[in-house]
Amino acid sequence: SHLRFGPDPIKSPYLIDKANFVACHQSSFLDRYEMLSVAEPNGIFLLNSIHSKDEVWNYLPISVQKQIIEKNLRFYVIDAYKIANEIGLGGRINTIMQTCFFALSNVLPKDEAIKEIKKFTEKTYGRKGEKILKMNFEAIDKTLDNLHQVIVPKGVTSNFDLKTSMPEGAPPFVKNAIAKMIIGKGDELPVSAFPSDGTYPTGTTKWEKRNISLEVPVWSPETCIQCGKCVFICPHAVIRAKVYTRDVLKNAPSSFRYTEAKFSQFKDYLYTVQASPEDCTGCKLCHEVCPAKNKQDPKLKAVNMVFKDTILDREKDNWKFFDSIPYLDKDQINGTTVKDIQLLQPLFEFSGACAGCGETPYVKLLTQLFGDRAVMGNATGCSSIYGGNLPTTPYTTNKEGRGPTWSNSLFEDTAEFGLGMRIALDKQYEYALDLIDRLAEDLGKELVFELKNADQKTETGINKQREMVKLLKAKLKGIQKPEAKDLLSLSDSLVKKSVWIIGGDGWAYDIGYGGLDHVLAQGKNVNILVLDTEVYSNTGGQKSKATPIGAIAKFAMGGKASPKKDLAMMAMNYGNVYVARVALGANNAHTIKAFLEAESFEGTSIIIAYSHCTQHGYDMVRGPDQQKAAVMSGYWPLVRYDPRLYDQGKNPFQLDSSKPSIPLQDYIYNETRFKVLTRSNPEVAKKLLEYAQKEVNKRWELYKYWSEMPGPKQEEK
Repeated sequence: SHLRFGPDPIKSPYLIDKANFVACHQSSFLDRYEMLSVAEPNGIFLLNSIHSKDEVWNYLPISVQKQIIEKNLRFYVIDAYKIANEIGLGGRINTIMQTCFFALSNVLPKDEAIKEIKKFTEKTYGRKGEKILKMNFEAIDKTLDNLHQVIVPKGVTSNFDLKTSMPEGAPPFVKNAIAKMIIGKGDELPVSAFPSDGTYPTGTTKWEKRNISLEVPVWSPETCIQCGKCVFICPHAVIRAKVYTRDVLKNAPSSFRYTEAKFSQFKDYLYTVQASPEDCTGCKLCHEVCPAKNKQDPKLKAVNMVFKDTILDREKDNWKFFDSIPYLDKDQINGTTVKDIQLLQPLFEFSGACAGCGETPYVKLLTQLFGDRAVMGNATGCSSIYGGNLPTTPYTTNKEGRGPTWSNSLFEDTAEFGLGMRIALDKQYEYALDLIDRLAEDLGKELVFELKNADQKTETGINKQREMVKLLKAKLKGIQKPEAKDLLSLSDSLVKKSVWIIGGDGWAYDIGYGGLDHVLAQGKNVNILVLDTEVYSNTGGQKSKATPIGAIAKFAMGGKASPKKDLAMMAMNYGNVYVARVALGANNAHTIKAFLEAESFEGTSIIIAYSHCTQHGYDMVRGPDQQKAAVMSGYWPLVRYDPRLYDQGKNPFQLDSSKPSIPLQDYIYNETRFKVLTRSNPEVAKKLLEYAQKEVNKRWELYKYWSEMPGPKQEEK
């Protein structure tokens, strides 16, 4: 960010190119960005680093050392992360770094500045409770004791410089264009550097290597039970698992870890869990959900967080080798369990979502199961920012070059946009079948029969149809008819496509609800995934109709007084829509089952997915625990409504979670969005809690009643 101070009104809207104070809050940025190019001579440079004032100089790139010396910069260092962790602020270092700024910049006298910071801190955090306020005050007081000036040597001592090039193997466009944009020099690119048709390559986040985490996960094969939970929960597809034959290890680094695979279908195979250290955001969810405990040291699990700087080079080599190991074909894997799904390649990786994001694990799962044939229409919101934000793209392809087709639309028309994709695909399929009939004599009866009668309900069936399409394309190239040319362009439409409409609660419950309801009423074969954070997350935390009773949000600062819209119940009213409400952190298996059932349903389906979010006001490492608490309290009942069960004489409504076992307050008061009201207005908080608990009880009884209803009476045969 660019910040100006002065005694007179500031009328300069442009970015700063001459700064007398430069601060770097993430030391890894120094390896990629020319941060000191704008620093004025005799200015101040502040660095947040885990290295002490006596060590930090040797961890600076050559060009950074040169600029500090040549510009005679006063160099200060602080380990803000250490202070934040000791106090209990986790990774929140903003208060600490702001204190440093005012202590060093002389914008205000130091004592006056500290007084004003505390005053502002009380205004900002006072409503969040005495504990949080005290932690921030302690952070301010400790900052000055831990802020140190570095004695700058007379000469350069470093043996490395800025990482100006992309990793080995990056394609030309990534090296020549995207690399420039990543380091903030996109304005220097000529128009000729871009593709003439405006297209961008997919799968480019893997070249970015943001290096933003202090700690990264390291796998312990001796402790691991190979459950796959760490891989399943990872929001950024950083930690992965593979099985492979022993001969693969021929060129493995000596530090590469592996063990015998514990899969019934993969006997005599080896198994490895590996994280990409340069892509990890350090959210710690993999460690948090790991159920395995080290028998020698109970503090350790099968996945443990380690300071990245101590192992970076080793783990980079391990990841590079791991990445070269091929994934198994999907039809070799039973994609119905967490244990097996960990072996599927994610086709959504290394996104720019927040560390610990609650939305992206669902998107990743979708791409693991259906990504090689998925067509996705995405609503504006968080999922459009981390899904399609230039210059890099997280959606990627498998070894055959297949991956999700993704496009973004507006809040108000995304549902119709996705429906249009389905209608277009159906029309292409119909026309392809018509062309096959017209060319039947040229193609041969056997091929025509196989193409028109393919059973594509399984991966094996889909792969068989792909082989048939290959044969079709080969034959069409030898047929000199206009119909053959048309069919060649449409032949891939003969392979089953999985259409998904994706967005947040702001879209699904509010602005785009009219369109969503229209799509639900059409009965077309589309799948809708609602990533429900219960608030407009991307635009700063405004309330939506998904916001629950008693939660604080913008436009509901006194606590939301009305109930959350029951979108699942509304969708079930149609009777011919598959509906599921899931919480990945509470029940992995249930989530997988819902995704598989929704996609296999020949009609409209909607999955409403609980997505923890930074807007809820707690450390995201607790996200899975909060999802469990939401389910245990009865606030978020896990349900499935499958119209196919009606035809089997069964009740289509299934209540998959148990009777509430904890009171609602044991769930909601772990989150600042609820807890803050107990301090700002305790009487209102008490009333809203009572109201919310009654609503939970009422809905649970209704759901229980529905679930216990008998199935339809079968006609006498």
